[in-house]
Amino acid sequence: HVRSRRQRQMCIRDRLITGGAGYIGSITTRAIRASGRSVVVLDTLENGHRKAVGDAPFVQGDIADTQLVLDVCRTHNVDEVVHFAAYKAVGESMENPGKYFHNNVTGSQKLFEALQQAGVHRIVFSSTAGVYGNPTVVPVTEEATPDCQSVYAETKLMIERTLGWYSTTTPMRHVILRYFNAAGASTDGTLGEDWRHSQNLIPHVMKAVLGFAPAVQVFGNDFPTTDGTGVRDYIHVEDLAHAHVAALDHLAQGGHNLTCNVGTGFGTSVMQIIEATERVSGKKVPYQITARRPGDPAACFADAGLIHKELGWSPTQSLDDIIRTAYAWHQSHPQGHDS
Repeated sequence: HVRSRRQRQMCIRDRLITGGAGYIGSITTRAIRASGRSVVVLDTLENGHRKAVGDAPFVQGDIADTQLVLDVCRTHNVDEVVHFAAYKAVGESMENPGKYFHNNVTGSQKLFEALQQAGVHRIVFSSTAGVYGNPTVVPVTEEATPDCQSVYAETKLMIERTLGWYSTTTPMRHVILRYFNAAGASTDGTLGEDWRHSQNLIPHVMKAVLGFAPAVQVFGNDFPTTDGTGVRDYIHVEDLAHAHVAALDHLAQGGHNLTCNVGTGFGTSVMQIIEATERVSGKKVPYQITARRPGDPAACFADAGLIHKELGWSPTQSLDDIIRTAYAWHQSHPQGHDS
């Protein structure tokens, strides 16, 4: 038994997935495994779900626990990392900034140092289009000047810059993926977003159309957009997961450091989301127009040309695919993975 384990360690290299029990992390973990790679998931389960990991090797713990990270890397012969683990509630980050700087920034710094000690030099990092703030030009390119409007976005930008310095001073290489609006659920209906912990629009629309909330709030209908409601770039979570696989391929082939938008390249308004939900579900969505939220941009959507050029990635699923999979997931899992 000991000999076979040593042989496995010599032959099989694992990907460490931090935060792999969360919404995006669990679906990406599945995609990475489907690509033929083996993985080990590290998650505190504070916001993730053990059930979402399935039969993948799992360790419960914190990225800031240096010895734990070193042990996981050595036990599982880790050679690359996909880093999701972070707090991500924008509103909470403004109310409790210390929590976000400590967990997201300090935790990531400790993670990177442990990886450096373990000789792990390839990282795919889960960042956010929130670093662009209120863009003056859309679609937004990666060359746009960062303009963080929340502590959450600032922590992601700080982690990006930390990775940049590690890549300058060590052999570490990275791909940074700036997500736009991840949405939808797995096509087979087994993995999705827990609306009890989500601030995202589509879970709130689903809660309203399924009768678990009186109405969805539409924050402003006087923006300079086609129908007056805010426009965002919604990317199916499975498409987003495949972008991580493409990023791992890029690094494994010796590719250079890269920062890419991950989006569809076009915007969808709040009212278009509501209309699509009514079309897919056959039900009316109750909604209420309320005042704009401070800092909300009228429109923010990606220029996705760079990721297509560098990684050969492009989205394959439509808005109706997003709504259909989200509707099926929430209908069958009203309590998330606890259903």
